[in-house]
Amino acid sequence: MTEKKHEKLVAQNKKARYNYFIEDTYEAGIVLKGTEVKSLRQGRANLKDSYAKIKKGEVFVYQMHISPYPWAHYDNHDPLQTRKLLLHKYEIKKLYSKVNEMGYSLIPLKLYFKNGKVKILLGLAKGKRQYDKRQTIKKRDEKRDLDRARREYR
Repeated sequence: MTEKKHEKLVAQNKKARYNYFIEDTYEAGIVLKGTEVKSLRQGRANLKDSYAKIKKGEVFVYQMHISPYPWAHYDNHDPLQTRKLLLHKYEIKKLYSKVNEMGYSLIPLKLYFKNGKVKILLGLAKGKRQYDKRQTIKKRDEKRDLDRARREYR
């Protein structure tokens, strides 16, 4: 009997695909405190300005905002603290070699629950120039106009 994969999206970095070319994605676990998990279950997270770095063979995510849990009084977490990501060693080595190349970054794309565990989808990204962003907008507008014309034709 096959097992169903249950995924519940908590937060998504919508601007990442606009600002970067995503070349590869990696799913990573994340080390969290109990109050952070409870806040995530309520959907209180923001990936807007977050990024990941590799330090001493470990991957950390910075500027990921998880709101404080409102019912935790004395043992609440810092909303913008640095959080460790859990990846296999060979994945970290591959990412380290790519990130050391010019122009590559590690960008969190989405945060979600998968079978009760919090996962983060990291994208190996290269920054877009202004003209690339204009082309993206143009393609999106053309697609929207085409879809609109198809709907009207029906």
